[in-house]
Amino acid sequence: MTENSYDVLVVGGGAAGLSAALMLGRARRRVAVVDGGAPRNAPAAHMHGFLSRDGLPPSELLKAGREELDGYGVEILEDQVTRLDPGFTAGLASGRELTARRVLVATGVHDDLPDLPGLRESWGTDAVTCPYCHGYEVRDQPLGVLGTEPLSVEHALLVRQWSPDVVYFAHTAPPSEEDRERLDARGIRVVDGVVTALRREDGRLTGLELGGRFVPRVALFVRTRTVPHDELLRGLGYEEGAVDPSGKTTVPGVWAAGNVVDARATVIIAAAQGAAAAGALNHDLVTEDVRRAVDAFGGFSPTAERAAAGSRA
Repeated sequence: MTENSYDVLVVGGGAAGLSAALMLGRARRRVAVVDGGAPRNAPAAHMHGFLSRDGLPPSELLKAGREELDGYGVEILEDQVTRLDPGFTAGLASGRELTARRVLVATGVHDDLPDLPGLRESWGTDAVTCPYCHGYEVRDQPLGVLGTEPLSVEHALLVRQWSPDVVYFAHTAPPSEEDRERLDARGIRVVDGVVTALRREDGRLTGLELGGRFVPRVALFVRTRTVPHDELLRGLGYEEGAVDPSGKTTVPGVWAAGNVVDARATVIIAAAQGAAAAGALNHDLVTEDVRRAVDAFGGFSPTAERAAAGSRA
C-alpha cells in the first residue's frame, strides 16, 4: 500500500468509530480514522451507563481510546472528509487525499434544538434528552419535560421514574384528554401555554418562563429532532435505514455504525455497534483476499489441476 492508501477508512472518531478501529487494528488492517473533533456529547460533563466507565467525562473515554489505537498502528487524522467518491477516494479539508478498500461511517448526529432563549446555554448540563444518561443525577428533584411532539408525553411518563416532582410543559404539544388522564394518574402536573425562555442564575437552570409566569425547575428533559451527519453516505447512494444488524449498508463496501444510523444508541451501544461492524467488515476483506489469492494461482491451483484432469479423463 502507498502512504495514503488503507484497508479501511473510518470517518468519525467517537465511540463507534474508535471501537471499530480498535478491532480492525487488532485484525492487522491498515486503518485511518478521520475525526473533526465535534462529538454530540461534548457539552456533557460525564457519561453514564457504560460498564466500568460510568461517570467518566466523554473526552476522557475518547482520549483513552486513541491511546489504545496507537498501540496497533491505527492512524488518527484530525481532519474532515469533505468528499467521498465511489471506489473509495476521500478528499480531506486539509487537501490530502486517501484511498481505501472499505469505508466505515460513524459521523453521528446533532440535536436540532427548539429556539428558546437559555436552552442552548443549558444543553448537556441541566437541559438534556436522555433520562437513562442524566436522570439519576437529578433524582427526586423538581424536573420538567418540554412538550415538542406527541411522544413528549411518553417522555414525561418515563422521567417520572426518577422523581415524584415532574411538570409537563405543554408548549407546542398539548396532551390529549387520554394523555392528561395518564399524566394525572402518575402525579405529573401539566402546565399549559408556550414556554418563552429558560431562566438561568449563577450558571444553573432555575426554571421556565411562560410569559409572565415562572415555574421553578432544576432540570429540563427535551425530545429533540436528531439530524444525522449522513451526507457522505447519501452521496454514495445510501438510503436512510438501509443497514443490516452488522452495520453493512446497501452500498457495496460501506458500513455505518453509531448515531448516524441509530440516533437512540447510547455511548456503550454505539461502541458495540462499531465492534460488530468491524468484525463483519474484516470478514468481507478476508473473503476478497482469498478470492484474489485464488485468482493469482491461475491454472496452477490444486482445484484447477483436478478440474483439468477430470476433463481429460
